[in-house]
Amino acid sequence: MSSKFAPWALRSASRAIRRSVPQQPRRTFQVSSTMRSESLGVHRDTPDNNPSIPFKFNETNERLIEEVLSRYPSQYKKAAVMPLLDLGQRQHGFTSISVMNEVARVLEMPPMRVYEVATFYTMYNRNPVGRFHVQCCTTTPCMLRGSDGIMKAIEEHLKIHHGETTPDKMFTFTEVECLGACVNAPMVQINDDYFEDLTPETIKSLLTSMKDAAEKTGAGGMASGLPGDYGKADVDGQASGRPMKLGGPGYAAQGASIPAPGPLSKRTSCETASGLTNLTSEPITGEQMLRKDGEL
Repeated sequence: MSSKFAPWALRSASRAIRRSVPQQPRRTFQVSSTMRSESLGVHRDTPDNNPSIPFKFNETNERLIEEVLSRYPSQYKKAAVMPLLDLGQRQHGFTSISVMNEVARVLEMPPMRVYEVATFYTMYNRNPVGRFHVQCCTTTPCMLRGSDGIMKAIEEHLKIHHGETTPDKMFTFTEVECLGACVNAPMVQINDDYFEDLTPETIKSLLTSMKDAAEKTGAGGMASGLPGDYGKADVDGQASGRPMKLGGPGYAAQGASIPAPGPLSKRTSCETASGLTNLTSEPITGEQMLRKDGEL
């Protein structure tokens, strides 16, 4: 009989112990207000961005697509979604819903999979941007070297704030995270080019020269074609089609001039203020790389 009462006795004892132990007061959870992103995570049709606006890749991009797809096995061609979205953005000016749908058709993948990529990566602009997309870095290295002053100078000069476009559709201004040119901070990315070692004065001068160049060469308005093509000209004014080089006096054409990408200071690369301190000799090549002690 005792074996039958043993479980009951143990349960009764445990209840008595729990009653004797003082209970801690229950803590309530404090719920803070939800901070939401300013960007919209879903598509909303607008006059500039809706599925009824047709989009097809041009002949040049069709050839580029063939070259890109040749890098992947046919059953994995959807892996090319990012370069094709980039081509579509460069041709159309931004990654519209029509661009995404065309990429999905070309790659034979569900449109939703393309939407997921385009909404995840910030380099895909899902709304129209101006002829020059000015992206100012405000991450810690740039902030420590005056990016707040650069932001203020851009806002004062363009009379717009982060996320806005000028009324003439010439400039779109965006605040971004680290762009990887910390040693040349503060810096901005304008279309495909980096402009570094900035001051409030040099950024205003840069924006003025770009607007002047766009107006004199007829490249104003919304972005279309390859970003950065405003600078592909030689100093003598003849279009060369060659990308601009770091350093140097800049480029001029048709009565307009713009600085070359890179540091807008006395530096030509990312050397220290006192000049190069390493990599000052010719690199070791050939037999110089072999050991002389006979061990190898």
